[in-house]
Amino acid sequence: MTEKTSVTVRILGEEHTIRAAAEPAYTKTCARMVDERIQEIRSKAGLLENHRLAILAALSLADELLQARDELGKLERDVTTHADELLSRIEATGD
Repeated sequence: MTEKTSVTVRILGEEHTIRAAAEPAYTKTCARMVDERIQEIRSKAGLLENHRLAILAALSLADELLQARDELGKLERDVTTHADELLSRIEATGD
């Protein structure tokens, strides 16, 4: 079992203690990313309740993650296609 450590982070001006298996620096980076996204949404949307800001930030980050996964999938398919083409060329020169 992975040992969890506690780390204190600040989101929306409030301190939160998080127990995670990740390195504390990584957890702090994640929290900073969430806080920055909340602040970005707050600057565009104006005054909203904190829980609504958190929901919008979560949706925004999830959207970004899904787009990145989609792009990664496309790149993986492109690499496979190019590798197959190169292999075919190499095999053709060996004949």
